[in-house]
Amino acid sequence: MKPILFPVLLLLVTVTSCNKNKENGTTDIIPENLVVNAVVNPDNSGNVTFTASATHTVLYTFDLGNGVNQLSSTGTLSYKYTASGTYTITVAAKSGTGHSISKSITLSVNVIQTLVWSDEFDTPGAPDPAKWGYDLGAGGWGNGELQYYTNRTDNAVVSNGTLKIIAKAENFSGSPYTSARLLSRDKFSFKYGKIEARAKLPAGAGTWPAIWMLGNNIGTVGWPACGEIDIMEHRGNQLNTIFGTLHHPGHSGGNGDGATVAVPNVTTEFHRYAVEWTVSSIKFFVDDVVFYSFGNTGSLPFNQNFFVILNVAMGGSFGGAVDPGFSSAAMEIDYIRVYQ
Repeated sequence: MKPILFPVLLLLVTVTSCNKNKENGTTDIIPENLVVNAVVNPDNSGNVTFTASATHTVLYTFDLGNGVNQLSSTGTLSYKYTASGTYTITVAAKSGTGHSISKSITLSVNVIQTLVWSDEFDTPGAPDPAKWGYDLGAGGWGNGELQYYTNRTDNAVVSNGTLKIIAKAENFSGSPYTSARLLSRDKFSFKYGKIEARAKLPAGAGTWPAIWMLGNNIGTVGWPACGEIDIMEHRGNQLNTIFGTLHHPGHSGGNGDGATVAVPNVTTEFHRYAVEWTVSSIKFFVDDVVFYSFGNTGSLPFNQNFFVILNVAMGGSFGGAVDPGFSSAAMEIDYIRVYQ
């Protein structure tokens, strides 16, 4: 009897991993014994090493719990999370005949971000030319604004530890107001991380200060295909209401994705305006409190490098009517910092 038992047992084992497809007569291979492990780097960098193994498997897919999916033919994958959190990771093991099994694990990741770029505005005079350039001209590039942007220290100057972007009522090259628009384009840009600015905003109906970002590829794809992240906007005609907005195809102009929050004394006190930007979300903060969260995906333009813009506009489609008695007002920025 023993010689008979051995082939029977072998047949039973074979049946558990292979099934005959009745329609075409082929053999379906089904993965088995999926094991998933993860090792979180203890240095708080966000780096995680995943290993998965299963029999009868030719490909592993990793859903990393943050909207990102990656493939591995070996079952080994290294990934860096950009934000702290608890993530549910689902791994699917696929056979050569297309059958799959999956398994999920949960892990906590702690990410400590480090400062990668900043301007503390401690050196008096013109803004640092190694960090800032200027947009020059009138009209606001389609917004119908009333100011002429200059590169004069009359409109942008560092003094007493803050950058002052000053809007003035004065006739200049055919415009009734002057101001400045600083940008880090071709000097600094980044993808993902936290950007924060501590600022006090100008007073006066018609003022429109903004701290914002545009995608580096604006020169080739244009706006809004490049994406826009408005970290902070304020209307002097809507005092103490802070806007955080995202613009992208289908959501440009007044149809942007965003929210507002009431913040007291924005023109008399400094507040901290920030965005935390990851592969899966973009969150807007004032003084460390989230007031809007947006789900980022790979189909959106918010997965490339962006540069920083600081400006004060006058009037236009968003700023509205300007107080006839307006003479001068400034946005003061104590610092701007980027962490990754």
